[in-house]
Amino acid sequence: MSVLRVLIADDEKPARKRLVDLLVDVTNVEVVAVCASGEEAIQAIDEHEPDLVFLDIQMPEIDGFAVIDTIGVAAMPVTIFVTAYDQYALRAFDAHAVDYLLKPFSDERFDIALQRAMQFVQSKKRDAEVMLRMAALLETVRPAAPRYLDRIVLKSRGRVSLLKVDEIVWIEAAGVYVKLHATQATPLHREGLSRLEEQLDPQQFIRIHRSTIVNIEHIAELRSDAHGDYTVLLHDGTPLKLSRTYRERLQTRLGQPF
Repeated sequence: MSVLRVLIADDEKPARKRLVDLLVDVTNVEVVAVCASGEEAIQAIDEHEPDLVFLDIQMPEIDGFAVIDTIGVAAMPVTIFVTAYDQYALRAFDAHAVDYLLKPFSDERFDIALQRAMQFVQSKKRDAEVMLRMAALLETVRPAAPRYLDRIVLKSRGRVSLLKVDEIVWIEAAGVYVKLHATQATPLHREGLSRLEEQLDPQQFIRIHRSTIVNIEHIAELRSDAHGDYTVLLHDGTPLKLSRTYRERLQTRLGQPF
């Protein structure tokens, strides 16, 4: 098999070192990044595009679930969750996650998780299955989001304002926040892109990239280049990249291929 590119994200230094030590002697495995926070993990996943991520859930500020929210379930690599969750939560991991490691874990348990993850990476059905497992996991362990928003509450310096969802033209990921490109302003909203996506009407808002959601009413046309990649052009002239990962979703929403 080709080299398996692995990323490690854990806020505990001993935990990171243990994973590195376990992986260093595994044939055809390369550790491409070791991250000490969720923020570092988001940047490293985007930069290195690993095949497999060992992801600690309980990290301060940006936890493992926030990392998945920011990257997006569809774009998230195969993931082994590293956790200290109790046995009740682990039932959800058994049912929906690729695998998990419960701290402290044995060498044997690590080997089982790694082999299972390798099988997912090599499987042609891996992308769809992993996406379904990840989505199911997120629905299992966190409260359901209200559906669908007609206004977004914006907080800034002790003030609270309301932005009508219909006024949003497109939404851009900004770290663990989002930037709302509206008709009159471009406020920053303290919400992850994937989390906000769940609260918006999918008939009106469509994700076209890991970092972009667009109001379909503002799409003017699609333009393709020599490589078959598309740019979404808005009525105001803004060009937005259409990722191949999300192209099929847009075609499904439009009810016709392009």
